[in-house]
Amino acid sequence: MKIHQLSVVYLAEQDRILMRANTPGAAEMRLWLTRRLMLGLWPLLNRMLTKHLLKLEAAGSLLDTADEDLKKMLADFRKEEFLRHADFETPYQENQSEWPLGEEPLLITDVDASPLPNGQLRLSFNERLPGENKPRSFRMDMEPKLMQALMHLLEHALARSQWRDAFGSPAALEEGVATGEGSTLRKPRYLN
Repeated sequence: MKIHQLSVVYLAEQDRILMRANTPGAAEMRLWLTRRLMLGLWPLLNRMLTKHLLKLEAAGSLLDTADEDLKKMLADFRKEEFLRHADFETPYQENQSEWPLGEEPLLITDVDASPLPNGQLRLSFNERLPGENKPRSFRMDMEPKLMQALMHLLEHALARSQWRDAFGSPAALEEGVATGEGSTLRKPRYLN
């Protein structure tokens, strides 16, 4: 499915991130991303995109033996280059006439992510709810440029959600640090 536009916003009243993708044919897919999902998905997507961007570099497999600082610098440079050419100014088109997955957003329970030989990244968003016989799902094959734009939108939504505070530092979120003894993550506090 060809993606025309993406929208990613944090909705405080739902305490979820709403991701919408529309097509040139005026179809829209709507997805709910929860904090629990993002805790595992964000570090996976960061690692995967970085690794994929390094494979696209002219040096290619020679970078396998490079030090981590050089790899990070090259990946950050490529990400910035993609963001410079991205269009974040055009408003998201709200006049969709078709919802192939229904008007109610999918509550994403898991995401399958894999690099494709043609240079794209495949993301399969799945809604597997208890008691449901047939899970709903949506798959996007994304060029690295579009994937970086999605990561940029997700990063802004995560900042608005303040979920990163609960995850610990932004570095802990990127590393996928789990809660445990000696962890940098704070335990949740509930006030009545």
